[in-house]
Order: sequence, then structure tokens, then C-alpha cells
Amino acid sequence: MEINDLTPAESRLWRAFASGTAVDFRTAHSSAPDPCAPDFDDPAGGGTWGPERSVRASVLRALLLDGPREEGRVAALSLAGARVTGRLDLQYATVDHPVRLRHCHFDEAPRFYGARLRELNLSESVLPGLISHAVRVDGVLRLTRARFGGTVRLAGAEVTGSLYLESTRIEAPDTEGPVLQLNQAVLGADLWAPGLRAGGEVRLTGARVAGTVNLNDAVLDRPGGTAVHAETLAAEADVLMRRADVRGRLELRGARIPGRLDLSHARLDNAGDTALRASSCVIGELWLREGPVVRGALNLRRAQVDVLFLQPEVVPDWVQLNDLTYTSLIPHEPAERRLPMLEKGDGYLPFTYEQLTAAYRRIGDDDAARLVQLAKQRRRRRTLPWYGRLWGHLQDVAVGYGFRPLRAGGWLLSLLAVGSVAYGLHHPPPLKPEEAPGFNPVFYTLDLLLPVISFGQENAFSPEGGYQTLSYVLIITGWILATTVITGLTRTVSRQ
Repeated sequence: MEINDLTPAESRLWRAFASGTAVDFRTAHSSAPDPCAPDFDDPAGGGTWGPERSVRASVLRALLLDGPREEGRVAALSLAGARVTGRLDLQYATVDHPVRLRHCHFDEAPRFYGARLRELNLSESVLPGLISHAVRVDGVLRLTRARFGGTVRLAGAEVTGSLYLESTRIEAPDTEGPVLQLNQAVLGADLWAPGLRAGGEVRLTGARVAGTVNLNDAVLDRPGGTAVHAETLAAEADVLMRRADVRGRLELRGARIPGRLDLSHARLDNAGDTALRASSCVIGELWLREGPVVRGALNLRRAQVDVLFLQPEVVPDWVQLNDLTYTSLIPHEPAERRLPMLEKGDGYLPFTYEQLTAAYRRIGDDDAARLVQLAKQRRRRRTLPWYGRLWGHLQDVAVGYGFRPLRAGGWLLSLLAVGSVAYGLHHPPPLKPEEAPGFNPVFYTLDLLLPVISFGQENAFSPEGGYQTLSYVLIITGWILATTVITGLTRTVSRQ
């Protein structure tokens, strides 16, 4: 391209490129005819900017591929406040210069498919989309506060530094697929996107992030669908979604997050379907707290979590906890507040009760652990046939399935008192008067109640009528109490 073919605005940019000088067409940096016009510098209205602020995409391409150089200076494309007409097409190109196109308005979506760039900065710009599959950026990629009216395609991108998407807005109402595609992307540092607003699916499937994924205060809106699709995401630090507003499914199946998955103060809303799916994940710490109750199902099946920070107030009506393992459960809550969560899943799951029991035992709360085990037996009872349920009720009433052994002592004392008074008022006749020992109503009642110990009273006397019926009741009750106590003790010892 000859220099004579350039407009004044393009000539200014051409001359500045060789030395890396920034060119800014905004009113604060130029003599615009009406610098006081409202929103004159807002790139959203850049389609009305005239030739004095317009640069053809073909000129930008020529500069980046074969622009002038100035000895001793680093050439760079640094442009602000311009309208870029035509399509900036750098497919498969290798660009050794920093590309900074800030506060610009693009008539067409730039195309960087398969390109290799030193640095790319499109911050505060307005674009109809971005086509950058498999792009490689040897530095940082900045899309801070950019506004996109179409899909941002960064699938398979490699960025050696960070990807910045702070307060970026992506609206693609006519797009059926993901509006932000970062699947299989590899980031050498952070995905920094606090305040991101996406009107559609954000896809992070298979992405690898060497640092932190920051989605604090993000608004991710895809009601009835998947708002964040991040299956097998691998983040080497944290995934932060504090105060995020997720309208749709948050899909994290198979993710690897050695740090913290922080959903504190977040709003998860996908009523009628799954709101959070973190099944088969490996997570250092999962924080779900200080927010409204999750609207939709919470799926943590087969996940491995070291620290589970889960407040009962945020737990939804449907929870799937099959094979969820965790080392620590915080905050410390009474067992009565944790147990309802175990009732909200797919029927009776013994493992969930064992996990909760183990969490209480690790912190030395044995009373809560016993209460969880008692709740487990009661929940199991509902799955048994009628005769099993009947026996379970007897064990529960008698000794609380062995977890309340003092109750057996109370029953024994009560029955001992009844038997002692009854037989004390009416001594049963001896079987062999000449050989019978002296009658003792207390020890006679104990002989009936205790199936193993014998004081020689039961075999020496034979009650009659209603007193014989009472003796049968005491014998049967004694066997029931002894069996339930032994069962409970055996269960306790086996758990130890």
C-alpha cells in the first residue's frame, strides 16, 4: 500500500507505528468539532464517526505485517478512539508487534484464527464479535470492559499470560451456541473476569488455567440452559465466583480445582433442573455460604472435597450426595441442622450418613455422631419389610438402636419395680417347698429379666394366673432388651 493512498487519519497512524507512538482520536486528545457532544467518545456510537476518526482494517493489516520501522525503536500499533472499517483479517499471521486497539468501534468482527501475536488489547472497544480460535498470544490478552454484540470465539487459544475480561459484556441474542468459547484454551496465568456479563453460555470445557479463574460479581445469564459449561476444567489455583449471579446450570463435572471453589454470596438459579453440578470433581475447598437458597438441584456425586463449607440455609430441596467424600465440614452445626440435607436425595444412601458421622468424630463431637447414626438406622428402617420395621421400632424404643444405652437401664428399673411390687404382694408358690430357697421378689424379677444371669429364684417358684402372664412378659422383654443392647454394642465396636 502506498502512503499516498492513506487518509489523514491513516497517515498519522502510519507515521506513529514505526516508533510505537500512541494515536488517540478521542475528543480529549484531539480538536474535534464538537467535543461537548454527549457520548461523542462512546465506541457504541462509533458507527457515526467520520473519516477524521476512521481507519480501514486493510491499513491495520498492512502495518502489522509489513509496516515501517524506525531504528532503535519498537514498532507497535497503539490506536484509541477510532472506527475500524472492514474486517481486520489476520488469520494464520505472525505479528511481532503489540496490538492495542482501545476504545475503538469495529464494523466487522476481527479474525485472528490461528494467528500468533505478541500482545492483543481490545479493551473498552465495541465489536460485533471476535473470531480467534487457536490464536496464540505470547503475553496478555486484554478484553477489559469490551462490548461484544456477537460470539467471542477463543476455543483452543494459548495465552502465555493472563486473559482479562473485567466487566466485559457479551450479548449475542441471535446465537444458539456459546457466546464465549474458551473450551480447550490454555492460559499461562489467570482468567481474570470479575463483573463479566454474558447473555448466553460461557464454555470452559477442558480449559487449563495455570492461575486463578476470577468470576466474582459476574452475571451469567442463560435461563433454562447451561450458563457455564466447564466440564473437566483444570485450574491450578482458585475458582472465585463470589456474588456471582448464575441463571442457568453451573456445570463443573470432572473439574480439578486444588484451591478454592468460592460461591460465597452467589445466586444460583435454575429452578426445575440442576443448578450446580460438581460431580466427579476434585476440589480443595468448596464454599457455598451467605447466599440465597439454591434454586434447583445440587449435584455433588462422587466429588472429593477436602473442606466443605456448606451452610444449611443455602441447601436446596434436592441434593445428590452419592459417594461424596469430604474431610472437614464447616461451619460446625448441630446434627439436627445437617440431617435434613441427607433426606433430600435419591432415597436411602448409607454412605452419606457415614461421611457426616466421620466429620463429627474428627472434631470430637461424639454426641452428634451418635445422633447421625441413629438417624441412619431410622432412615434404613423405612426401606425394610413390615417385620423388619417392627423389629426396628422395638430396637428404637428400647435402646435407640444401641446409641442410647441408658434407656435400657430405665426400662429395666421400671420393669424391676413393677415385678418386685407385684410378686412382693403375691408370692408365687414354690415348686419343691422342701428344697426352695427363701423367696426374694427383687431377685426373682431379675431372674426373669436377665436371660443369662441366674439367682436360683426363677427355677424354684412357679407363678399362677395373671402373675404367670406377667412372668412371660418380663422374660420376653428381657430378651428384647438384651438383644438390642448387644446389637448396638456390636455395631459400635465394629465402627471403632
